[in-house]
Amino acid sequence: MRSAIPPTGDQTHTGEHGPVGAQQQRGSSGDRGRARAPGAQPSSGGGPAELGRLLRDAEMEIEGRLIEASNTTLRVILSGGGRSVRAVYKPVRGERPLWDFPHGTLAAREVAAYAVSESLGWDLVPPTVMRDGPLGPGSCQLWLDETVEPPVDFVPANELPKGWLPIAAAEDEDGRPYLLAHADDPRLARLAAFDAVINNADRKGGHVLATPDQRVYGVDHGICFHTEDKLRTVLWGFAGRAVPTDVAAALRAFDPGVLDDLLTTAEVDAVGTRIKQLVADGRLPQPPEDRHAIPWPPI
Repeated sequence: MRSAIPPTGDQTHTGEHGPVGAQQQRGSSGDRGRARAPGAQPSSGGGPAELGRLLRDAEMEIEGRLIEASNTTLRVILSGGGRSVRAVYKPVRGERPLWDFPHGTLAAREVAAYAVSESLGWDLVPPTVMRDGPLGPGSCQLWLDETVEPPVDFVPANELPKGWLPIAAAEDEDGRPYLLAHADDPRLARLAAFDAVINNADRKGGHVLATPDQRVYGVDHGICFHTEDKLRTVLWGFAGRAVPTDVAAALRAFDPGVLDDLLTTAEVDAVGTRIKQLVADGRLPQPPEDRHAIPWPPI
């Protein structure tokens, strides 16, 4: 799939997953393909407290590496107290240096994204902690074993689903026209607001996961929280829309201090500034005109 008319598209994005060419096929989500996880399913981690304990303290067994990820990304099984869960472990030592993010900080940004989601009460990021593992300290995030098709995709240009919003035009290797699009869904609108707050530089479609219980999650937040504007997303269908009342209320009550142990002072201050601006504007941001605004590849 290649962009034919990418109004804000990025053909050479370098981020957490490095330069990625157009040859990467749809369905490749960078760090994970959770719906396709083989093998027996570990048992449930129990309630939130038990799940948190497993993520932080349980014995970690490496199950395999997600080979499409540029940074070292491992699927692991965490076991303890008769329970086990799968998780994604991203050791700091496996992070590839980036020109625009300080080296060795991506894992903490993963944890910071979860902290923002939890503090806002939005449940948009799977539980994520910082912990030690076989390759040293890193982020550890609950793996979602059961996922369904997310409401973000390339669709044939003449088959845009009802209620979906077109973002960019594209064509496949045979020249057939497609649209990059997403559902006009309040769950995605909240995720778009979340991305504006954390300054997400890499919201690909493959970083949006949907579960059978009608929840939508965002994953892969290693290149967020920069002090400069770097928002790149496939969720521009909500650009310029009014910030939902409940979203604005949660943002007003948010304390950026929850990030003090995870980000620099300047980055924490920038979160507060972005929230104030978003609430004052009352509308979700528009794509910038001076730089690429869609990550590549989009899915």
